[in-house]
Amino acid sequence: MKKAGVKKTGRLLSVAVLVMGLVLCTACGDRRQAQEGASYKIYYVNNEETKIVEREYVSGTSDGALLFEELLEQLSSIPEKMEYETPLAEEISVLGHTLDNGLLTLDFDESYKSLRGTREILVRASIVRTFTQLPGVERIAFTVRGEQLTDAEGAAVGVMAADTFIENAGNEINAYEKVDLRLYFANEAGDSLVEENRRNVVYNSNISLEKLVVEKLVEGPMAEGAYPTVNPTTKIVSVTVKDGTCYVNLSSDFLNQPYNVASDVTIYSITNSLVELSNVNRVQISVNGETNISYRENMSLNNVFERNLDILD
Repeated sequence: MKKAGVKKTGRLLSVAVLVMGLVLCTACGDRRQAQEGASYKIYYVNNEETKIVEREYVSGTSDGALLFEELLEQLSSIPEKMEYETPLAEEISVLGHTLDNGLLTLDFDESYKSLRGTREILVRASIVRTFTQLPGVERIAFTVRGEQLTDAEGAAVGVMAADTFIENAGNEINAYEKVDLRLYFANEAGDSLVEENRRNVVYNSNISLEKLVVEKLVEGPMAEGAYPTVNPTTKIVSVTVKDGTCYVNLSSDFLNQPYNVASDVTIYSITNSLVELSNVNRVQISVNGETNISYRENMSLNNVFERNLDILD
């Protein structure tokens, strides 16, 4: 009887040890997971300067400011195996940054201007794709000593997002094109339109020019004397063209106008800008697919709009 009791006690001890071991393993796993933190991708330029490559980075912090510094350090650190190039070489410095309403502005020193051609585009893609992973960052702008970054021909680079730089199946930056755009924004009084000519706007070959125009209108003007016409929180649902009519479907934020701009100025800001494209003659605007509504009570979206030159300043 005593032997049986010993065996039973031994089995109980074994089970207890097994349960304790499972508990400890689970606790260790939880601690290990907590230590691992969140995973991010750091983007670098390959040695041939033909594409960007990604490497995983795990951060243990959820603080946005600390995370920014960590990602910045990764972009500045020279890789041990020299398999790829760091986007922020020793001679290029980030002087400061600001985050305002989803727009992260990175200010570089003069050495950034030493970057040229494909390498500059790849460096820019690496930085933008890395930092748009930060919480609250949707778009990124580059400045050099407080001035907007311009390309080799003096055209403003503008605001960028992660999908500004599209990769193909081979992970190389997709072919990009340059286009001159004529956009229309509000004058200072908000009662008429002014032209803004943008030269050499770089865009991805997989985005339509019509959508590009609407995106730039939502982003707002760059030139002095021009003022925004569209609520910047407006989302572009879709932009399509059929038989010369451009169908622009926007989110409901479009109906909320934060600026002191007349309703017809906003409508013809979109219309006149799109009609500048050779394949567009008319514009139909909808909100979440609906046209049986009015924009600010006096502009029915049931109408199909054509170019209006009388509203120009």
